[in-house]
Amino acid sequence: MSLTRNRLAAGVALLTLAAATQASASAFYLQEQSVRGAGRAYSGEVADTGVGSLWWNPASIASVEKAEIYGGLHYVGVESHVKNTGSTIRRSTTTTGISGDQDVSGPIKNGVVPNFAAAYRLNDKIVVGLSVAAPYNFTTEYNTTSWTRYDALKSRLTTADIQATVAYRLTDTLDLGLGVDAIYSDAELTNALPNFPTPFNPTAQDGKQKLKGDGWDYGWNVGAQWRPTSKLTFGASYRAKVKRTLKGDVTVSGLTYPLTTGNMVTKAQATITTPWTATVGARWAVNDRLTVNGSVSRLGWSEFDAIRVTYAGGGSTSIQDYKDITTIAVGADYKLTDKVTVRGGLQRDPTPTPDNDRTSRVPDGDRWMYAVGATFQTTPKLQLDTALNYIAFNSSNINRSDTFYSGAAATSLSGRVSGHALVMSVGGRYSF
Repeated sequence: MSLTRNRLAAGVALLTLAAATQASASAFYLQEQSVRGAGRAYSGEVADTGVGSLWWNPASIASVEKAEIYGGLHYVGVESHVKNTGSTIRRSTTTTGISGDQDVSGPIKNGVVPNFAAAYRLNDKIVVGLSVAAPYNFTTEYNTTSWTRYDALKSRLTTADIQATVAYRLTDTLDLGLGVDAIYSDAELTNALPNFPTPFNPTAQDGKQKLKGDGWDYGWNVGAQWRPTSKLTFGASYRAKVKRTLKGDVTVSGLTYPLTTGNMVTKAQATITTPWTATVGARWAVNDRLTVNGSVSRLGWSEFDAIRVTYAGGGSTSIQDYKDITTIAVGADYKLTDKVTVRGGLQRDPTPTPDNDRTSRVPDGDRWMYAVGATFQTTPKLQLDTALNYIAFNSSNINRSDTFYSGAAATSLSGRVSGHALVMSVGGRYSF
C-alpha cells in the first residue's frame, strides 16, 4: 500500500519558547519580535536602533553605548471559524459528503510568544549581540469528527531561532551588521485516514496518521543603516531562506481489512524551505516630538513549494506552491512628555497561500493590522513598552484534494474561513 500526500512540517520549542499561532503574520510567520515595533505595526524596525530591533536589522545595535538587554512577551488571541461548503469523499467508486462537524470554531489556537535580545559594545566600532526568537510557528487543531479530519487534525509548528550578531560602525553615518542563526525545530502533524466498510466491519472507524520530527538548521542575515541627516535614517536588511530537515517517525494505526498491511511505525525525514525576507524602511524625525515610519518587505514564500517526506520503502511530496508577497506598513511615534511616547501604525499583509489548493492546516487569508502602543521611561536606564494589535482577516476558501491508497480513495475539501485576532504585548529594555 502507498499512502500518498504524507505531510510533515517543522515546529516548536526551546526553553521558554512555547507554541504559538500563525495569526499575526502571513501563513505561519510570526512578527512578534519587538513590543515597541508591535505598537507601530512593525513600520520602523529596520531603521530603528537598539536591541529591540535586532531581529529586523543586525545593524540596529551599532549605536548601543555600553550594554543593553530586551525582553518581550506577546499574547496572541484568535477567533476563527472554518465551515464546510460541500466537501466530499470517494471510497472506490462511491462518493458521499464528509460526515461530522460541519462548522468548526477556534481551530487556530491562542499562544504566547516570548523573545529576548542583548548587546554589548566591544570598542568604538564593534558591538556584538545575541537574540532568541520564535519566527515560524503555528498550532491548529480540529476534533476527530471534524469535516477537515482527512486533511488535518493537529498541526503544530514552532521554531526557536538563536542569533549571534556583530554590528560595525563604518562611518559616522553608516552602520553594517551580520547575523548567524542556529534554528531548532520540532513538529507534529496528524490526520485521519478513511477505512473501507466491509461485511466484516460495516462500521469501521477512521484510521490515523501521525508524523513527528525535529532537527537543527542554520541561516544568516545582513543589514545596514544610513543617516544622511540627523533627522532621517534609512534601513535595509536581508534574511536568507533556510532549508529545514527534520528527522522523526511516521505512525499509521487503526486501518482495518483490507488495509491492515498499511499500519506501521517507521523512521522518516522531512524537508521544507522557509522564505527569504528583504526589507527596506525609513524613520523621519519631523520635529522634536513626532517621528514617522515606513517599511516595505518582500517575502520569498515561493521557496515553500513542497513538503518532502522520505521513509524506508516509500515517501511522498506534498505540493504547497506558496507565492511571494509584499507587506507594507506605516506608523508614527509621538513624544508626549520626556517620559512617555505613544505610537500607532497600519500594516497590509497579504497571504502567500494559494487560492486553488489552500489546506485546512494553514487556513490563512489576507489581513490588515491596526496597532497602538506606548513606551514609559521609568528610570534613566529602564524603558517599559506596551502594545495592542487588532488583526482583521479577509475571508478565504479552503480548496484541497488528496488521494489515498494509490487512488483507491480520495477527498475533495471545500470550505470557508473567517476570523480576527487580538495581540497584547508587554516588554522592557534596560541599558547599563
